[in-house]
Amino acid sequence: MNFLKFADANSSFNDAKFVIFGVPFDLTSSFRSGSRFAPNRIREASYNFETYLMEHDVDLVDIPVYDAGNLDEYGNVEEMIKNVEEKIKNFLPKFPIIVGGEHSLTIGAVKALKDVSIVFIDAHLDFRDEYLGIKNSHACVSRRVSEIAGIENVFSIGVRSFSKEEKNDSEKLGLEYFSSFDVKEKGMESIIKNLNLKKKVYLSLDIDGIDPAFAPGVGNPEPFGLSPIDVLKCISILSDRLVGFDITEICPPYDNGNTSLLGARIIRDLIGCVSSKK
Repeated sequence: MNFLKFADANSSFNDAKFVIFGVPFDLTSSFRSGSRFAPNRIREASYNFETYLMEHDVDLVDIPVYDAGNLDEYGNVEEMIKNVEEKIKNFLPKFPIIVGGEHSLTIGAVKALKDVSIVFIDAHLDFRDEYLGIKNSHACVSRRVSEIAGIENVFSIGVRSFSKEEKNDSEKLGLEYFSSFDVKEKGMESIIKNLNLKKKVYLSLDIDGIDPAFAPGVGNPEPFGLSPIDVLKCISILSDRLVGFDITEICPPYDNGNTSLLGARIIRDLIGCVSSKK
């Protein structure tokens, strides 16, 4: 391979339980662009950490992980989504971990999966029917996903920003979402345990769901967010149901390095947590 692999992703494809691939795409970004650089920056940051995860009592060197590199840098969002879908179909039933790039990649992931619930962690509702004339914009991802999987199977946590149009449409169509203030008041465990989830869950983390004090390098920063510990709790609670994961919207040109480090550490925790539960 002629690229820097994610740390400790030393397995062959055939032996791997987890497959990582990057999607360096940000053409629908609407405020800060640059998330296309995130897959490689997150890989670089992953070498900062110990292989042993004390909270799960597992060592990542004992877990078979394969890094498949990055998808090509496509010229339009529809082409990118199609190729994400095809890539995941080729990888199943292995556990896909997608490193964005912008959040629109989740549309392709959900197209490839069957009979799943989708849990978003996101500062934004992303429920516009279109944005700047683009139906598959990062600002429309939960809307498109709800059309694929059924709105009763889509849940958003950490929300604290949306348009009046999104509010009206989400109430009319029945999208279930929870604000970061709800998480602070009720706790992550209480919220997730009351969701009507299927046996299989796909988790999509837009890093701006986390407060910009912890994750400053994002495309659309929004104050009053979740803590990284909230996200780890979410992963832990869902871990025995998870069948796939993506992390999106880290924007290295606006980062001091901490956001890429946080993203890498969350990926490592997810691998250890899911592996220990299964």
